[in-house]
Amino acid sequence: MKCYVVGGAVRDALLGRPVHDRDWVVVGSSPQAMLDAGFVAVGKDFPVFLHPQTHEEYALARTERKTAPGYHGFAVHAAPDVTLEQDLQRRDLTINAMAQDADGQVIDPYGGQADLQQRVLRHVGEAFAEDPVRILRLARFAARLTDFSVAPETLHLMQQMVASGEVDALVPERVWQELARGLMEARPSRMLQVLRDCGALARLLPELAALWGVPQPPKHHPEIDCGVHTLMVVDMAARLQAPLPVRFAALCHDLGKGLTPPEEWPRHIAHEARSERLSRQVAQRLKTPTECSELAVMVAREHTNIHRATELNAAALLRLIERCDAFRRRERFEQALLACEADARGRLGFEEAAYPSRTRVLQALAVLDSVDTTQVAAEAMARGVKGPGIANALHQARAAALSAANV
Repeated sequence: MKCYVVGGAVRDALLGRPVHDRDWVVVGSSPQAMLDAGFVAVGKDFPVFLHPQTHEEYALARTERKTAPGYHGFAVHAAPDVTLEQDLQRRDLTINAMAQDADGQVIDPYGGQADLQQRVLRHVGEAFAEDPVRILRLARFAARLTDFSVAPETLHLMQQMVASGEVDALVPERVWQELARGLMEARPSRMLQVLRDCGALARLLPELAALWGVPQPPKHHPEIDCGVHTLMVVDMAARLQAPLPVRFAALCHDLGKGLTPPEEWPRHIAHEARSERLSRQVAQRLKTPTECSELAVMVAREHTNIHRATELNAAALLRLIERCDAFRRRERFEQALLACEADARGRLGFEEAAYPSRTRVLQALAVLDSVDTTQVAAEAMARGVKGPGIANALHQARAAALSAANV
């Protein structure tokens, strides 16, 4: 029995990146031998075990054979006679198909080290085409390894996979899993661009794919193209180190512009309502977490109003804050402000610009926090006010405080 570190740990070590987790492949063993050695079985689809001390994952060397469409349609063969080279051959990219032995020697039968040096994402073999998840994984790696390019032959193979309908077999949960991980990488735009280049974006996120070729007024959007703007916004959200809900909201905020009739271009009147509907549609289809869907819907609906915060009078500003439920859901509202900042700065030439709208809203919230709502409610009830009347009394007290502060 021989054990090798494989995959991402080897890749990241060679790149000089931090190695957080190590996966192992075991050659020349069997499930019973692993159990006898004290390992704990955890694999469902193929033999995977946890080391009794380190709790790292050890998988028996295996081969796979395609038996049906999609990424579940595989027959797995794990046996002592499966070689390390056979196990590595079934992996997705050459840079992930390397192993390291106990002496630190790298085993690289498919040219992963050369592709690391050349900064290329290249598939190991034709088996890549058997698993549509690999398209998403490659796109995610493009977002992480920002100076890597996709090998032309790999892009061509991905385009063939999309044309054959393999991508259509992906279930929403897996699409969201990979999309979410890609959005949290250094340059999420590269993931989206790779998906667009191979045709997968139009199948997985047609609402987003529809934005390319749709113009906006150059005065406000020097980059003009709505799709290009969205790429800039998600990258700005990453630059602002925003959490996942903000990055998803950045992705969805302008979806409604893809439905603007061409005769109305480059203006997009009432695109906010369309964006709200499409954001909800995308979130429901991908089964996104509630915090992601709620924020995306709010930002789609309110981003234009938040951008105009510096122009609003006290009454209108308070209505905006109340409409966004900022008093009860402060963290969500602050995330909405961050998404709007990413939108405002995700424009050509505005990357370093200040975002005074966010500053004014936060100043207004500080004033509103000073209102003693408990006392206001108590005084209202003492006057016999009940139900909606108390809410109105709170609104009036907040409006008076905001007006007096002259924020």
